[in-house]
Formats: sequence, C-alpha cells, structure tokens
Amino acid sequence: MARIYMNEWPPGAQPDLAKKDNVLIVARLMANAALTAPISGGVPSWEAEIAHGVEEIERIAREMERLAHQEVHKKLAKPFLYQAAMVRECDAILFIGSFRAHATPMDVGCGLCGGEPNCSFFYERVNHVDGIVDDTDRERTSVIKGPLCMIRVHDLGYAVGSALWIASTHFVDAMPSYPTGLAGRNLDFCRNSEVVMGIPIAVRSKNPFVDISPDYHLNNMAKMVDAVRRWGVIPRQLAMVNMRLHDPTTAKPGEAKKTKKTKNKS
Repeated sequence: MARIYMNEWPPGAQPDLAKKDNVLIVARLMANAALTAPISGGVPSWEAEIAHGVEEIERIAREMERLAHQEVHKKLAKPFLYQAAMVRECDAILFIGSFRAHATPMDVGCGLCGGEPNCSFFYERVNHVDGIVDDTDRERTSVIKGPLCMIRVHDLGYAVGSALWIASTHFVDAMPSYPTGLAGRNLDFCRNSEVVMGIPIAVRSKNPFVDISPDYHLNNMAKMVDAVRRWGVIPRQLAMVNMRLHDPTTAKPGEAKKTKKTKNKS
C-alpha cells in the first residue's frame, strides 16, 4: 500500500518534504486568488511568483539581512532582521507585484501620488513621451524607485488580501511582509514590478510568524536547536566518566572504586 507520511521534524527529511508539497498547492491557489482579485479599470496589473527550496529561501533571507545593514533606515533594520529568521522557517514564499504602479498610472487625477489633484506630480518626475513612460532605466537612488501611482498600489491590497484569505481557508500560516517583498524584488522575483509584497507561507504546529521576540534573529528555533546540540556534545568529551566502560546500571564509578579498595584491605 502506498503511503505518504508527514511530519515537520526533522526539517528537510522526507516527511517534511511531503508536507511542503501541500504548501506549494496552496501557494498556487493563493496566486490564482491574487491574480483574479478586484482591480481598478479591470486591466491586468499584477504578477505572481513562488519561491521554495532551501537554497532559494536562504538567498532571500540573506538579501533581507543585507538590506537591514546597508540600505534601509536604521529604525527599520530590526524588522528586516527578525523577519529574515521567519523566512528561514517558512516552507514557501509567494511574491505579488504591481507592474503598472511605476509605468502606467491610472490617470484619474486623484493627486494621491503627492501633488496637485492631477497626475502632473507623477509625469514631471519620469521620462515619458506623450504619457508613455520609459521604464527601461532601472537604476535606483532609493529603496523603491518612485513616483508610484497610488491607485495601482492601492489595488495591490486587494490581491494580497485575496491570497491571505485562501491561506486562512486552507489552514496555512501566512504573513504579508514588505521586507520579504523588497528582497525578492532585488533578486528579480516579479521582475517587471517596482513594488512587490512577499507572503511567507508555512505549515507548522506553531505559527512561525507570531509570538516572536524583537531579537528573533538572535534567538530563534535554529539557534536554540544548535545550542542544545552544542551543549549535548561538549559534556560527552569531558573525562569525568569513561562512556565506553561505565555501566549505568551499576554503582557510580566513585563508589565502585571505593568498595574495591575496601575489599583489597580486608
């Protein structure tokens, strides 16, 4: 009889990989929900991409740590660091990006981009020909290259919300994460989008995205497991007891030695 056994421990073992297969199914459904969510004008504006596997997720986590130390404001550094630790504990990541926010604004003259109640603030700050934006210059002088059409960015919220509803319905833990999305964008996930939201996804007995300390990058599950291994191995190497000769069912080594001396004297 064919069987599929699932267990989250030990990580990376076959039972854990079987569980991760279920996560990928839900991640694809989340992408479907995002791509079909309500949108202004009914024009396709989003793209989605899924990252999974140890190597890919580690690349994203390390990019988050690089951003924390080199690019983002010091006050934002800690969320990037502890969310990187969360990412290492997830099973997959769904990225959702808006490829219109920086290239094809809604042109409704709302002024939400920061200027007058028209779209002049946007067009004065981009290279364009008759309203067609040249988005081939991808050099950034800030973390996100603006300006952005806020109507398009607002629509991204519907996509993310729809994806999270699917995750909740299928009993999968998920968390919208700006640091994860930023790191993914820098690694060319959702390559056509300037603003990207990342959603780490996990199936674990304890939700890895809540109830964590602000210093979770220093005190997380991986480091605690490593500490147990370290303190479990070191005492075995001490010369207090010869583990090859000592029988734990007999008296303690010190007592046995004392009894032996007493018999010799008699």
